[in-house]
Amino acid sequence: MDNTECRVVAVREVGPDTVAIDIETPDGFSARPGQFVKLTFEVDDEDEPRFYTISSPDVDGTFEITVGIDPEGTVAPILADLQADDTVTVAGPFGSDYYEDEARAVILAGGPGVGPAVGIAERALDEGNDAAIVYRDDAPVHEDRLAAIEDDGGFVRILDGDADLTDATASALEEGGQIFVYGFADFIDAATAAIDAADGTTEDAKIENFG
Repeated sequence: MDNTECRVVAVREVGPDTVAIDIETPDGFSARPGQFVKLTFEVDDEDEPRFYTISSPDVDGTFEITVGIDPEGTVAPILADLQADDTVTVAGPFGSDYYEDEARAVILAGGPGVGPAVGIAERALDEGNDAAIVYRDDAPVHEDRLAAIEDDGGFVRILDGDADLTDATASALEEGGQIFVYGFADFIDAATAAIDAADGTTEDAKIENFG
């Protein structure tokens, strides 16, 4: 989908300096959790594109993105001020590292990687499949959804921002599954090392590096 004006349905706080934005799904838009969209904002007469991973389990009616608000960011003031019935310019979806009905999804998420993690886990469990999340962050977000995933039978481990990933990753991989990794480069390095230490393999892993 090329640039399309889409209506904001709701904006909700989901953790420290983090909001979830529900956007009305335009006609013909189809995407899966783990794919991402481009939002373009106009700042000082210049286009400022930003990419956000879909954090809802589906895009029926609306889809959700989870956004960390950096007070010093270029587009952060715009995002922080969004309200229902505002519009945003959306293109996409993009990306190939997303959920494709795998029987068991094992998601390692660092920081903003929790967005696709909860969307994938919820979709997997809704479809009668299995899901495991290992999430590392100094200030966790979406804690209510993570608790609900665990209540629904998913495996969830929330770790401090400097915690070693090895033991939690080994536990998540005990029953195998398709591996997904979402986060910034330093987290990707730590996650792949933990997978190797757990005798897993990253050969077929779906990995999205946020930079």
